[in-house]
Amino acid sequence: PSPVSSVKKGKITKNSISLSWQEPDRPNGIILEYEIKYFEKDQEMSYTIIKSKETTITADGLKPGAVYVFQIRARTAAGYGGFSRRFEFETSPVSVAASSDQSQIPIIVVSVTVGVILLAVVIGFLLSGSCCDHGCGWASSLRAVAYPSLTWRCGYSKAKQDPEEEKMHFHNGHIKLPGVRTYIDPHTYEDPNQAVHEFAKEIEASCITIERVIGAGEFGEVCSGRLKLQGKRELPVAIKTLKVGYTEKQRRDFLGEASIMGQFDHPNIIHLEGVVTKSKPVMIVTEYMENGSLDTFLKKNDGQFTVIQLVGMLRGIASGMKYLSDMGYVHRDLAARNILINSNLVCKVSDFGLSRVLEDDPEAAYTTRGGKIPIRWTAPEAIAFRKFTSASDVWSYGIVMWEVMSYGERPYWEMTNQDVIKAVEEGYRLPSPMDCPAALYQLMLDCWQKDRNSRPKFDEIVSMLDKLIRNPSSLKTLVNASSRVSNLLVEHSPVGSGAYRSVGEWLEAIKMGRYTEIFMENGYSSMDAVAQVTLEDLRRLGVTLVGHQKKIMNSLQEMKVQLVNGMVPL
Repeated sequence: PSPVSSVKKGKITKNSISLSWQEPDRPNGIILEYEIKYFEKDQEMSYTIIKSKETTITADGLKPGAVYVFQIRARTAAGYGGFSRRFEFETSPVSVAASSDQSQIPIIVVSVTVGVILLAVVIGFLLSGSCCDHGCGWASSLRAVAYPSLTWRCGYSKAKQDPEEEKMHFHNGHIKLPGVRTYIDPHTYEDPNQAVHEFAKEIEASCITIERVIGAGEFGEVCSGRLKLQGKRELPVAIKTLKVGYTEKQRRDFLGEASIMGQFDHPNIIHLEGVVTKSKPVMIVTEYMENGSLDTFLKKNDGQFTVIQLVGMLRGIASGMKYLSDMGYVHRDLAARNILINSNLVCKVSDFGLSRVLEDDPEAAYTTRGGKIPIRWTAPEAIAFRKFTSASDVWSYGIVMWEVMSYGERPYWEMTNQDVIKAVEEGYRLPSPMDCPAALYQLMLDCWQKDRNSRPKFDEIVSMLDKLIRNPSSLKTLVNASSRVSNLLVEHSPVGSGAYRSVGEWLEAIKMGRYTEIFMENGYSSMDAVAQVTLEDLRRLGVTLVGHQKKIMNSLQEMKVQLVNGMVPL
């Protein structure tokens, strides 16, 4: 959406400012909500964010007689628009009575109060030398009268804070700075239920209509349905349910994901609507993503998107990961299967149930320290030392880039997890997907640097992808994967040995048997000859469907790299 162009002030008091505004001139979709950022003038580093589904807000808790700066931006399903220009509004000064007679009253009251306080201070000082020797007794009582906002002890004082102020700065044992959102690990709560109810809204089961089962999770079924809250429009939602007969640990682990997800608010992070904990089945309710998981979606639509569309998907994932990284959250299981995609091709990071990685996961392998981690997506230091950081998430993001550009191909194909660990440790990396822009493959290699400090940060990745999107011509230079791999075959045995006995057998194995006759007629009668096939050769042979071209070239590339331990060296 375009920026909000005009903002009008409403009621202003000494502690609050009410504002209203018009919808952006070009919403470019349905406005889902507005984000209002405000701060005291010249105090930009300490700001507050308010969300509103309406075009009005009231900011309260402000200082009297102070100037505040407001900026507003709108969000659609495609993301946030730019912030509006800065609008400045001033709170009312502390009100003073108008009439001369009335104006004398506060002066008299203040004079008397000051006199009493000064008297109490003098008495306090006179008694301070002997207080702790002779008991605080009546002197403490006198102090309490003079300073009701102070809690006194012998030789010690502590100013009472406003409860809201305390909550802002020191929250459940975690220091929270104004204007800086920080992830809080739910496991630090003594009572996990407290974390759930703090970060996730409780929903009445009667507000939810379950329509159909769309999958199975670790803890139970995943369904699609509708959510109708009072005074709000009906929403399509996804519903995770906790299977009957669960243990208390399973319930805690299940709701732990909601405690994590409920802390996030970003257009590229799956949005939590709420939880059902007061009736059965226990449920986690999130926004519904029509196209499901990214890896499955890409496999179904092989070759159907432009490079810019694919880069747009990658940009969304990187933006979500930048947000998580800024909050101090490490995902640990970033993979295309854990990215959800909606009908507008907006990608959102999901799957925050870390316990899932520690249970029976076909993508995981045992490590020497007992847990399970998804080897093909995990950085070497995380595999070897369980050192998970945002830098290890960047490594995983590089693998996700490879998955997207290869339309859901399985990283490292059919290599065993142990072979992957060994090859990566020796410096080998996945080869470029077919028709991949050189700039994107270079970014993948940057993400796969062995030294985690040499990998780019997520904000750098977002900036780089933005530049590529703004300058599409930079994506036209492709990596010629076929020629790059073929020079590694010189000292190795023919591709077909021990794999396929004939060209026909190979094509049948990859479900491209329809092209057997064409290959044979054009002289590609052995696997040795097939190994030299290029994309141009396929087009000349009449293999015109992009999906078929990709499947054949990827299969050849896989066989070639397996001859060099499955990887292409950096």
